[in-house]
Amino acid sequence: MADLQEASVTLRSDAASVPAARGYVGDVLARWGMPCGSEPADAVRLIVSELATNAVQHTFGQSPTFTVDVVLERDEQLRIGVTDSHPRHPQRLPAAVQQDNGRGLVIIRWLIAERGGRLLVTPTPAGGKTVWIMLPWPVRVGADA
Repeated sequence: MADLQEASVTLRSDAASVPAARGYVGDVLARWGMPCGSEPADAVRLIVSELATNAVQHTFGQSPTFTVDVVLERDEQLRIGVTDSHPRHPQRLPAAVQQDNGRGLVIIRWLIAERGGRLLVTPTPAGGKTVWIMLPWPVRVGADA
């Protein structure tokens, strides 16, 4: 296996792009050896769905697109980044606001912690940000994958 595998897609900041991002990442993970429908794949797809939703809903029209980057490093660590052009970092909403929405970041943090991963937000040179998740890769990929 190569030391690094990468895939990327840029989508419009539109609600229809959320399932497209989730499906894209699921397809990439399957090609790299993580079975569709497995618990790790479902968790990653949910994380991507929440990150993409945040990129669409919380950029207030300032990010016409968002990009999803998927990186597998030496069959050990999966990194997924969702980049938008809005400079504001994700924030937890007050509990009163969370009644109907605003729980995405809580869900993401819980899923990442459950799998021994971490979350990092980095600024982009263009003034936006990338929300990165890093997770241990749960499967060993064969040389022919």
